[in-house]
Amino acid sequence: MDFVIRSETESDIKAISEITKAAFESLDISHHTEQFIVDALRDGNVLSLSLVAVAGNRVVGHIAFSPVTISDGSPGWYGLGPISVLPELQKQGIGKSLMQEGLARLRSMGAKGCILVGDPGFYERFGFRSPRDLVIEGVPQQFVLALPLEEKKASGTVVFHEAFTATG
Repeated sequence: MDFVIRSETESDIKAISEITKAAFESLDISHHTEQFIVDALRDGNVLSLSLVAVAGNRVVGHIAFSPVTISDGSPGWYGLGPISVLPELQKQGIGKSLMQEGLARLRSMGAKGCILVGDPGFYERFGFRSPRDLVIEGVPQQFVLALPLEEKKASGTVVFHEAFTATG
């Protein structure tokens, strides 16, 4: 499948919401609020990086990055999520390409690291590991995954933006 990765535009917002909802709809681990999280990040002006995958002229995938705070004061860390691909187009390299381009752009922005909550089986292929020294309250440690983008380590409790509590 041919697709391109680009920054979101205002005309993509409705499609992003629909893709995000569809991608998480059948996942038991989801609270099914991911589309509201993206909107709240955008509304809060903290959607630092928002990329879409476009096939033809149809948006088929999306990835979001927003700043996180770490209790040790480490600056420049970003939270990844959500990442979404239309269910019928999953496992065709779209999510992988969104990840690779997103991480490349974070590096070019001077980001110090990226953290997420997710499936180690998927994210470890991009270099994410479960850190001993970064925790997210209420999340089992094996699902807390981090990718430092420089030598200096961060440690402490990570807090995602309040948009991650959005429910509608």
